[in-house]
Amino acid sequence: MAYDLQEQEQLATFKAWWDKYGNFILTVVTLVLFAFAAYNGWRWYERNEATQAAAVYEQFLKALSARDATRTKELAGTIIERYGRTVYAPMAALNAAKAYHEAGDLNAAKAQLVWVIEKSGRAEFIPIARLRLAGVLLDEKAYDEALKTLSGDVPDAHAVAFTDRRGDILAAQNKVEEARAAYREALAKADAQHPLRPLIQLKLDALP
Repeated sequence: MAYDLQEQEQLATFKAWWDKYGNFILTVVTLVLFAFAAYNGWRWYERNEATQAAAVYEQFLKALSARDATRTKELAGTIIERYGRTVYAPMAALNAAKAYHEAGDLNAAKAQLVWVIEKSGRAEFIPIARLRLAGVLLDEKAYDEALKTLSGDVPDAHAVAFTDRRGDILAAQNKVEEARAAYREALAKADAQHPLRPLIQLKLDALP
């Protein structure tokens, strides 16, 4: 009997505790389960999106290799519009910009590069886009804008290329001494095995 009474007291205590905290606990458990389901759903969506983007990117590279300008532009647009959060979007934009630049379509090239810089959210691709955009602006003779594109923080891995490109812009403006200083600075930053070193030296030697 004493055991039954003790058990009843425990049940009564639990019931009182549940009446007080039960709704809160159910809410917390529901939120945790919802968050877990949402997280798994988002991971699945990201993996699925990346898989689809990779397939379209492969088609894009084939069009690029075949020099199919219409298809290249179409697929680059598809990747950026539908899969802009994936790594394939800035990769497609950079490759498309290079193709447009080589074809003389500077406005299209700039649009792709600006998207990488301002919209891609991929920091690892932004210095490459800045460097290439400065090259496009150099071809347009937009020298001040090109120099502005190169200004600001530059990752060490791109320091030589940025300084070399600044020398190109200054040389195009006939600012010979400033260009010479830029090329010398680029050489100072480049180690003996840097792939740009011979070209930089050649440009430096070619200055009057």
